[in-house]
Amino acid sequence: MTSDLQKLLTWLSPAFPVGAFAWSAGLETAIVTRLVHDRKTAEDWISGALLHGSLRTDAILLAHAHRSSRSPEKLRDLADLCLALTPARERAAETTATGNAFATAAAAWPVDPPLELPHPCPYPIAVGAIAGAHGIALFDTLLAFLTATVHSQVSVAVRLVPIGQTDGLAIMAALEPDIAKLAALCQHATLDEIGSVAYGADIAQMQHETLPTRIFRS
Repeated sequence: MTSDLQKLLTWLSPAFPVGAFAWSAGLETAIVTRLVHDRKTAEDWISGALLHGSLRTDAILLAHAHRSSRSPEKLRDLADLCLALTPARERAAETTATGNAFATAAAAWPVDPPLELPHPCPYPIAVGAIAGAHGIALFDTLLAFLTATVHSQVSVAVRLVPIGQTDGLAIMAALEPDIAKLAALCQHATLDEIGSVAYGADIAQMQHETLPTRIFRS
């Protein structure tokens, strides 16, 4: 439906007031330590988080929140699981700050009866539950969520590596097939299929809080 697409374009736009631009999910650490220093290493880092790290985990949790949008108990359990799987303090602050902000901003599109979201509400839980309550298709929601999150990471690389807009767009284009495949996979994934092997990204998120100079909050 046209209105569903409009909502997703608005909710997951960089202009939507969730403050996502302030967070790097550890990518700033990788850039400072020169693990990420050009287009190839930036694409490898973002692809790893997408296919094997926190983005895959978030997408699976989003899918379950989408299906459980009218069950406050299940949403609380999913929020607790999401936070339990969060490896670093700053990462926990990131997902709860953006999630709470998303829930507040999305209230401009009310549903009846109102949603009972957990507090704090991690970002993928908020996006999934609110999209589900509005009847927006799960695959479309996953595709939009993953695309927007990848674009946010590319924006960090463009600004800090720096790699320039052309290389940034090339990374976005190159990762489109992986985003679509992951969206298709995660819409049917069970919670038992959650797993991450992106240890480098997890460690980078932990190390970020010790950087002497920081531009981003994570």
